[in-house]
Amino acid sequence: MHTDPFSLADALVDALATISPSGATFWGVKGHDHRWDDLSPDGAVHATSELRAWRARVAALPPATDRFGRLATHVLADLLDSGLDGYDQGDDRRNLNHLASPFQHLVRTFDAMDTSGPEGWDNVICRLEGLEGALGGYRKTLQLGLDRGEAVAARQVRSVVGQGRVHAGETGLFASLGPRCGSQGDPATAARVGAASERARQAYGAFTDWLERDYLPRATPVDGVGRERYRRAARSFLGSDVDLDDTYAWGWEELRRLQGRMEAAAADLSPGVPVRDVVHALMTDPRHCAPDADAFLAAMTERQARALAAVDGVHFEVPPGVRTLDVRRAPPGGPPGAYYVPPSEDLSRPGAVWYSLGDGPYALWDEVSTAYHEGFPGHHLQLGIQVTLRDRLCRAHRIAYGYSGFAEGWALYAEELMGELGQYERPEYVLGMLANQTMRACRVVFDIGAHLDLPIPADAPFAPGERWTYDRGVAFVREVGGMTEETAHSEITRYLGWPGQAISYKVGQRAMLGLRAEFLAGGGTLRAFHDRVLSCGNVGLDILRSQVLGSG
Repeated sequence: MHTDPFSLADALVDALATISPSGATFWGVKGHDHRWDDLSPDGAVHATSELRAWRARVAALPPATDRFGRLATHVLADLLDSGLDGYDQGDDRRNLNHLASPFQHLVRTFDAMDTSGPEGWDNVICRLEGLEGALGGYRKTLQLGLDRGEAVAARQVRSVVGQGRVHAGETGLFASLGPRCGSQGDPATAARVGAASERARQAYGAFTDWLERDYLPRATPVDGVGRERYRRAARSFLGSDVDLDDTYAWGWEELRRLQGRMEAAAADLSPGVPVRDVVHALMTDPRHCAPDADAFLAAMTERQARALAAVDGVHFEVPPGVRTLDVRRAPPGGPPGAYYVPPSEDLSRPGAVWYSLGDGPYALWDEVSTAYHEGFPGHHLQLGIQVTLRDRLCRAHRIAYGYSGFAEGWALYAEELMGELGQYERPEYVLGMLANQTMRACRVVFDIGAHLDLPIPADAPFAPGERWTYDRGVAFVREVGGMTEETAHSEITRYLGWPGQAISYKVGQRAMLGLRAEFLAGGGTLRAFHDRVLSCGNVGLDILRSQVLGSG
């Protein structure tokens, strides 16, 4: 019987690692890297039963008497309630989308696995051989959703089918694992990895065939999810209920403000030249590009070292174990962009920024702010510090809990903070930061507008008075957000398949900036504000406010 939330949290993480071995891999909890989650309907029943039992244990805890004990109790209850709500609402039965569903998660799990020794490759082999079973359970759950009238949008299915063809082909992750193992000098193990990889390729091919042949004809042609599903999804990402209509209007205001700043920044580079033409030059001029992937990754690695030197000991205290950050090229097959994988709980596996790169050359003008977003002082600093706060945060909070509104709000805040600190040393990097901020404002208005079927305002700078469609969204993020054709299609497909997540960046940043203004107005310092926010760990925006302003 656990009588305090911290000991209960320790045990809960071990239980969650058993339920979700792939989650355990990302958290860095050892001992589960050879197994997969049970993604079948029976697995959902088992997980629900386990979560309800743990929720009862949390409810039986005596009231905590200190701030961190109360926070730990809240985290445990919220973590379990969120998981139960997802199963109760049938989220698992329609969990298939362009970017963040089990289809992609299974592949990305291999990114986080330790392959530094023979045991690591044995685990890889076990997982490769187990993919057929994991995908089979996932297929049964999606089929159950179809049978219950909970079909995924056809656009999301078509995107996943395209990704599946890469994974099942000659250039995907599975084709590369055998040679990667062989490069470590063990031909026998490499041969085993190669054989297991072939099974994995076939499993992804068969699953993709089923999606295209059987699921796609029954998929819904409707992209938007409607107000009620969107409201619930937005809260799951923000940890706060926001007025969606007000946020939609604010998104347009923010977009206009940022467009004005972009015009001024472009004029600093090329007076009298339209922003669009300035951006085109930056994207195509070899002087502003890395010629190949190795040069690009080297530039991003150097940028992380520069950022760490700029903030450590002045604006943040970076723990020794968090100073290491890997910058890597992601396996082929995924959507373009960058993503972050946090360190393991013991910091033996460092955090890593992964870049999904197409063909070069690679423009750098807007990648500096992305580096700050993903690494220092963005995701890596926030999550790295969180992992080390053993004296304040319970284990479940440090590694298995959090909200996108906090994480992405902090990372977007970090992009702008580095501008305040003078860390965009070239004018094109300032323009790149503003372009990325503008793109996040575009997300707010498209994501809410498309899913709620709201009209574009009559005074909007794009398609005034019209309604959102997929094609109009693509044109919007190209013309206003400055995206390439490929990225625009990927981004709009992402927003339509992952409702509510896209607004978490700007809404979270808005909350961070509002809290900072109140904190500084009360006599606090910028360094103290950062310490207060990061010492909270990742929490919902409502709880963040109470923690930062001292009422939690």
